[in-house]
Amino acid sequence: MTLAEILTSLFPDGHAVSVADGLVSGDGPFRGARLAVVGVDGNTPLGIEGAARLSRLVLDVVRAGGGTPILVAVDSDSQRMSRRDELLGLNEYLAHLAKTLLLADASGHPTVGLVYGHTAAGAFIATALATRVLVGLPGAHPSVMDLPSVARVTKLPLDKLEAMAKDTPVFAPGLDNMVQTGAVQGVLDPARPLAPQIAAVIDAMPAGDTRDALGRERAGRPVAQEIAAQVVREAALG
Repeated sequence: MTLAEILTSLFPDGHAVSVADGLVSGDGPFRGARLAVVGVDGNTPLGIEGAARLSRLVLDVVRAGGGTPILVAVDSDSQRMSRRDELLGLNEYLAHLAKTLLLADASGHPTVGLVYGHTAAGAFIATALATRVLVGLPGAHPSVMDLPSVARVTKLPLDKLEAMAKDTPVFAPGLDNMVQTGAVQGVLDPARPLAPQIAAVIDAMPAGDTRDALGRERAGRPVAQEIAAQVVREAALG
């Protein structure tokens, strides 16, 4: 689905969502109130200006209060890997964006990520993965790092990584693998109206981050939950 199709399905009575320079912002009527929408469209790389702009939009929703839910719609490239952005602290801008989404969630604003196109690396982590619950649409292609990049970092041969990815979802990009690892909670049905599906996601939202538990249940990350629990226990011991 395109962003226009998504918005029409979400807001059949109209909306005030627009796209400028690849950044999505606005809201629309949702269950007698409003649903705020922010995000990245058109496979746009996320640079410092974009991260700062999205952060401001999220903080504006938090300042307004009222528990308005936030939908983070994502069809992005990776972060904008330019020398300028790196020297100006792109990592800090992306971290700030992720923190604003965590703040919104902690302040009573349900945050739902929706991946409908491509997304990768820092842009994926700071937007879609920073929400409480992440869902996808068929055709989406998220990845934390593509296999050629993994090969360069790990110094492992690409063909070996490709073979490992067939049996180990954490090595593999793509929506199905993200579902199996628990990063993506589920895939929405584009043939049905999206508004009730997003409402159902919000209503069933877990109290905390359950992605490691989902990964264990789906055999995509069988030991992540156990390791995370051990880290928490040992940290509590001082």
